[in-house]
Amino acid sequence: MTSKTRHRTRIVRAAATTVAALTLVLAPTGHASAASGPALPLGDPDLTETRSSQVLTDGVTLTRIVRGTEPAPADQINTTTRGPWVVNVLTVDPRKAHGHLEATYGPDLAGVEKTTDLVRSSGALAGVNASFFTFTASAQYPGDPVGLGLYGGRLLSEPTQDPAETDLVVDARSGRTLMGPLSWTGSIRNRHTGATLPLQYVDHPPVVPDACAALSDPTQCTVPGDVVEFTPEFAAATPSGAGVEVVLDRRGCVVRTATERGTALTAGQTSLQATGQQAATLLKVAGQGCVSTRSVLTDEHGRQLPARTGLFGVNGRYRLTRDGRIVVPAGTGSFFDRNPRTIAGTTATGRIVLATIDGRMTTSVGTTMDETAAVAAALGLRDAVNLDGGGSTTMSVRGDLVNRPSGTTERAVGDALVYIDRPYRG
Repeated sequence: MTSKTRHRTRIVRAAATTVAALTLVLAPTGHASAASGPALPLGDPDLTETRSSQVLTDGVTLTRIVRGTEPAPADQINTTTRGPWVVNVLTVDPRKAHGHLEATYGPDLAGVEKTTDLVRSSGALAGVNASFFTFTASAQYPGDPVGLGLYGGRLLSEPTQDPAETDLVVDARSGRTLMGPLSWTGSIRNRHTGATLPLQYVDHPPVVPDACAALSDPTQCTVPGDVVEFTPEFAAATPSGAGVEVVLDRRGCVVRTATERGTALTAGQTSLQATGQQAATLLKVAGQGCVSTRSVLTDEHGRQLPARTGLFGVNGRYRLTRDGRIVVPAGTGSFFDRNPRTIAGTTATGRIVLATIDGRMTTSVGTTMDETAAVAAALGLRDAVNLDGGGSTTMSVRGDLVNRPSGTTERAVGDALVYIDRPYRG
């Protein structure tokens, strides 16, 4: 779990985005199961390993792998070579499955919900926790994604500039996926005057510089601040406090302005908030008339990704495998102790795999980042990413827990990747 980083770039609504088409990758057809194959490369080679699989529905299987038989001594969880390890693997074959994979969150983006509840409320067959999120760094907005958040073509959270962030984008209509670091830039432009202003974030509470907090007129602040767009999906109301706010209708035309932040948005509305010296600039650029909002989301090769209906994206930290090779950066194995892990990836045969590794327990010790990548490779994942883990790691089928989360209770999380057993309707 990470705290919300200050240097973030976020994405704006798809209606304002003009970008070229980017083809998501679908691997070649095949018939090998992602859960079959060699024993997991964990611990001593003589460990007993058992696997049991069940078909949940057409094209969807659940496999449970248990490696090692004896509970670990509590003081040896991070060092034992005898395990045990418990891994649950959900495999979706887009060619045989009748449904689709998507990302979902609770009543609003800034709140948190248990993965089991997200599976139930979305009518999903199964799902796992997904993005890294603010968590305890924000008591008021704990569910805000720390990185990419793309839901049904609505990009509500921009990728960060953290080099460790690796994003997973799924096309719910085709089952195709895109994996890798994404980048974003955004701006607003007054249609009458042509004046422009860069956007820094979307759905991320701006910071008020200390030097500006006590000013009665926020437009008099001369210290740099933030410019943020908010959507109705963020929360019941936009963040309140010093600064200015401009509310726009669905056409981008000004509904109202205020020299204090915090308001409720209705469907179709968005707002622009600014703090610091950006407050005065925002009122000049967007204080009246209508504005156009531009945003561009690009992949690691600089190709633009259209935020079209049916696309869902979540953020992860560290690429585990790329083109069949383990690519975890040097040092991450020793830096991260064994923990519960959540993995998302695709096989060379086009299957989508979601897996959880229980950890921090004598009955399943968890994995380092190096060990997590080794598990991903052993499961046949040509490309894989490490999603949020630790106490967040959860897998649910039909709203029931499949794995055993660490901690005393299931943790509420920001969002989840879920499989819904029907075609995507948008």
